[in-house]
Amino acid sequence: MVEKLLERLMYASRWILAPIYLGLSLTLVALGIKFFQELAHVLPNILTVAEADLILVVLSLIDISLVGGLIVMVMLSSYENFVSRIDFDEDSEKLGWLGKMDSTSLKNKVAASIVAISSIHLLKLFMNASNVPNDKLLWYVIIHLTFVLSAFVMGMLDKMTKH
Repeated sequence: MVEKLLERLMYASRWILAPIYLGLSLTLVALGIKFFQELAHVLPNILTVAEADLILVVLSLIDISLVGGLIVMVMLSSYENFVSRIDFDEDSEKLGWLGKMDSTSLKNKVAASIVAISSIHLLKLFMNASNVPNDKLLWYVIIHLTFVLSAFVMGMLDKMTKH
């Protein structure tokens, strides 16, 4: 009887994650504010801003959108994997990947997103390489390659365990 109660309590504790995932939606609001703040800074000066500076702003906006997509993916698929299925009406719009992503594929998607975000950050640094010390650039490249290698190994391990 104690064992059964303990198991039910542990199983019910998964609902503690629900407010955490809801909190992630607030980070989307914060990212949205930063996105439009960046846009508001560049648009009034669009005719005078240097091309390289404009590209850096665009890369920042892409970076923000990638992080936003990553948050949505983690928030929704983690909720479905660890808390409860999301029930939709028949006529409502449902994301195609929702309900199909297990924790392993979610980890791989997160790893791929981190590599993409790191790539954009590295590109921004290379565009401003004259203002960044060489030793810092080297460390950024090493860190990026670590992300790439980690994502590759995770993908290979996933492929090996599926067979």
